[in-house]
Amino acid sequence: MKVVIAGSSGMIGSLILTHCLDSDKISEVRILVRKPTGQKHSKLKEFVIADFNDYSQHPSLFKDVHCGFFCVGVYTGQVDDALFKIITVDYAVQFAKALATQSPQATCCLLSGGGADRSEKSKTAFARYKGMAENQISKLNLKFYSFRPGYIYPVEPRNEPNLAYKIMRSFYPLIKIFGKKYSIKSTELAYAMFKVGIYGAEKQFLENRDILNLADGKI
Repeated sequence: MKVVIAGSSGMIGSLILTHCLDSDKISEVRILVRKPTGQKHSKLKEFVIADFNDYSQHPSLFKDVHCGFFCVGVYTGQVDDALFKIITVDYAVQFAKALATQSPQATCCLLSGGGADRSEKSKTAFARYKGMAENQISKLNLKFYSFRPGYIYPVEPRNEPNLAYKIMRSFYPLIKIFGKKYSIKSTELAYAMFKVGIYGAEKQFLENRDILNLADGKI
């Protein structure tokens, strides 16, 4: 199998990348990056992408791909609304369109988010734009799965993007008590996405509880 990953340097994408490189089922991993990473592996092929809305410079990038993982994202408040929409909607849709054009039998796994609103009427930009991305990708000729995690607890230490995430990390043990609906570990989410990319799942839109069940092997 050949896979392509957008967002392989991020919290979830980097974990998916590790699973793919370690898997005997995968022969080639193509990663899309802004600048060279220096990573070396016999399975790894790195493509520097100037514009995630335009893959014309790489006409065969998505050819013969079994699965595409889109994990590119930006935290609310880090960029203005216009750029937030471009990253959340346009980049995801262009990735899926390129995959559908060159490998129409491929599986597309989108890192969406809890509360994604497919009515596109939410007053919250995150929910509205995630819903838009899901709607547009759903219309393509792909086997499509959308992952809607709640709070993602970073297993590996990192510099939190803002105060809210610092507080959430501190209160994760308490959040976890409230059950499978509200939180998930980064390792659990990445493993579930990897599994679905390879084996598929019974549900197309996977909420936090579904993702945890997948990570536990219950689906």
